[in-house]
Amino acid sequence: MLSSSLLANNHTELHDDQAHKVDKYLHHLHLSDQTLMDVSKRFRREMDKGLCRDTNPTAAVKMLPTFVRSTPDGTEQGEFLALDLGGSNFRVLLVKVGKQEVEMENQIYAIPEHLMRGNGSELFEHIADCLANFLEKLGIKDKKLPLGFTFSFPCQQTKLDESVLVSWTKGFKSSGVEGKDVVSLLRKSIKKRGDFDIDIVAVINDTVGTMMTCGYDDRHCEIGLIVGTGTNACYMEQMRNLELLDGDEGRMCVNTEWGAFGDDGALEDLRTDIDREIDAGSLNPGKQLFEKMISGMYMGELVRLILVKMTKEQLLFQGKTTAMLLTTGSFNTSYIYAIENDKDEEGLVSAEKVLRGLGLDPSVEDCIATQRVCQIVSTRAAHLCAATLVAVLRQIRDNKAAEKLRATIGVDGSVYKNHPEFSRRLHKMVRRLVPDCDVRFLQSQCGSGKGAAMVTAVAYRLAAQHAERQRILDTLRLSREQLLEVKRLMSEEMVRGLSKQTHEQTSVKMLPTYVRSTPDGTEHGDFLALDFGGSSFRVLLVRVQSGKKHNVDMHHKIYSIPQETMQGAGEELFNHIVYCIADFLEYMGMRGASLPLGFTFSFPCHQSKLDQGILLKWTKGFKASGCEGQDVVMLLKDAVRRRQEFDLNFVAVVNDTVGTMMTCGYEDPKCEVGLIVGTGTNACYMEEMQNIELMQGDDGRMCVNMEWGAFGDNGELDDFCTQFDHIVDDCSNNPGKQRYEKMISGMYLGEIVRNVLLDFTAKGLLFRGKLSERLKTRGIFETKFLSQIESDRLAMRQVRSILQHLGLTSSTCDDSVLVKEVCSVVARRAAQLCGAGLAAVVDKIRQNRNLNQLSITVGVDGTLYKMHPQ
Repeated sequence: MLSSSLLANNHTELHDDQAHKVDKYLHHLHLSDQTLMDVSKRFRREMDKGLCRDTNPTAAVKMLPTFVRSTPDGTEQGEFLALDLGGSNFRVLLVKVGKQEVEMENQIYAIPEHLMRGNGSELFEHIADCLANFLEKLGIKDKKLPLGFTFSFPCQQTKLDESVLVSWTKGFKSSGVEGKDVVSLLRKSIKKRGDFDIDIVAVINDTVGTMMTCGYDDRHCEIGLIVGTGTNACYMEQMRNLELLDGDEGRMCVNTEWGAFGDDGALEDLRTDIDREIDAGSLNPGKQLFEKMISGMYMGELVRLILVKMTKEQLLFQGKTTAMLLTTGSFNTSYIYAIENDKDEEGLVSAEKVLRGLGLDPSVEDCIATQRVCQIVSTRAAHLCAATLVAVLRQIRDNKAAEKLRATIGVDGSVYKNHPEFSRRLHKMVRRLVPDCDVRFLQSQCGSGKGAAMVTAVAYRLAAQHAERQRILDTLRLSREQLLEVKRLMSEEMVRGLSKQTHEQTSVKMLPTYVRSTPDGTEHGDFLALDFGGSSFRVLLVRVQSGKKHNVDMHHKIYSIPQETMQGAGEELFNHIVYCIADFLEYMGMRGASLPLGFTFSFPCHQSKLDQGILLKWTKGFKASGCEGQDVVMLLKDAVRRRQEFDLNFVAVVNDTVGTMMTCGYEDPKCEVGLIVGTGTNACYMEEMQNIELMQGDDGRMCVNMEWGAFGDNGELDDFCTQFDHIVDDCSNNPGKQRYEKMISGMYLGEIVRNVLLDFTAKGLLFRGKLSERLKTRGIFETKFLSQIESDRLAMRQVRSILQHLGLTSSTCDDSVLVKEVCSVVARRAAQLCGAGLAAVVDKIRQNRNLNQLSITVGVDGTLYKMHPQ
């Protein structure tokens, strides 16, 4: 025995000397930071292989989809069963999830050795028997509860509740299970009993269970790590990187199955003769090579083999081995925990006790050397684990394009929990290798069984939330029948607008524009154009060369209109416009010139001739006084006279829709329809004169400005308007007006989306029910955000950036996916409503000409049409 006096003596020199000898002997087990970074990079490459559809079949690290799409958000509630199978014991749990609290009852059952290596059917029948026993004890056998199944072996999942065992590990060899769906086998065994029923909702492995357990306590937890009998990790990966599955939005937990890292030779330069000896004597030679360098199942055996080798080389125990020392598995991994006690003396006492238990007669030097071997083996394990963990952290950081990642790692496993130094070494090395990540380690207190219940609870929550969200979004989705009805109603309003008898009562005014023809290509000369339809306007010089079709030279400048001018006196507004025209003529070196002017004025007007337009009402946020009911050409002429700098020959006033049709008509003679979908929306088309009852004469055609934004102002769209449309209308500058435009145009779509997001958040369906003050601000969700969000092909980075701008700094990837869906639904409805209206226009032209089929071109302009990707 080591005497207390000897232990009390200063043996630091002896300790250091022995430790140095062992370090020298086991130098190949010491891994430098540079080597560990290299391992990390290798593992990152292996991750990429596993994620890629083409290389996955041959990849060692399989990166298996788990079909777990979300971590807990704290709102989960209900009663759930969990079954946790991952070793020679398994647990059955009843987990009651309430508001921020979890109650659990559980029972541990053993799996006899003969069932671990025997018939698979018998194994699952034993599990079903134990489950029945548990339900009976708690008096809940008659309840059909949802169950989460933690099955901690390599599996290929095809659904959340379907998982095919790839290969047994951890000493299991039950026949007839590999290649089979373990959920089906469990269901079959339960059905065979026939005395209870359960709803198996999810099957996960212990790593996912750990992540979900810790995720309930820490929302930043998106990595699960197990270092116990085996080792593995999982993390939340972007769907766009997971090529094995269709779909590129949102996230899914990936089970790395990193224990197999190195099975393809990627770690050969780091594996030692001892590692190869361990592998050769295992149940699965050539498999799980990384796990055999790290996990509790092999750590003790690694130490034993080193001690045997050193003894045979006369370095320990005076060169004398014993039968016990030579027995495989005799040096239990738990011995390492005792020997590496943070108080060296106690550790040495434990070392002596263990060595004597193996029939050895150790000296102090032998005990010190044994302690050092244990330290080197467990330190290598911790550092290798850190290297692969760093690869996972870097993957998540790159996915998020974050300069500094804040992440929590949920951890479980006997080695991590019981080894006195393993966790500290792991944490220290991770932080050393990724200083740009703020990493927190959270030890799972309840095992992965609770995690299985949490996966089930999350699945139930997601299903309920999805159903409620879809119910709300369905009000914004239009069926083919509804769109045909919109087309029919638009057609009726068009006819009413063209009729002298019903024109005053109709919502679609069908205003004559006095434009009698589209371009034929012979036009020529210099023309000034003023394009005014929003808070910015353009002044253009257009040079059309004679006899050369499609030869048009244009120069233009864009000018803005201040908000106070839009809302102020009409005289100030037109003075500002004339000032900008003068500036443009100066810019073009044409000061004092007299040119023919075409005036695009994109607001509802009544025209009695080509160069006269009576403003009916302002739209698009304009409220300039003294203009409604006035001829805008006269208002502009008066402003030109007041300036006395130049003269203009006012030839025509048209709206932007007519301007678009004429521009496109110059390129394509078939263009007889103009459409604007921008800040506002409108359409025009060439109508037969005989149908325009407001005009005299039946010959030829004239372009009609529909002013279709007002469609619905008489209640035509009431059956299609949602609560969100009513809110947007009530809060607008012109309640009850321009109802069709408010469902389609860029001025309002952002507001519709914002109100949907507010409703979802108030119902706890988004942003965890937490509103930001900025999102409450009217107009804060700009329509351009819809275009940016739906254009996002960068893993929701654009969406997250916009949400952060709106004060939603803690929004999740799931939130981003949902925001994108809302934008998509609102934009799709706008496009479909616009399409239904356009179908009515095109069909009217076809009917006018008594054609079975019509070939026609629609000229289109507007920011929403041009900028939105869909």
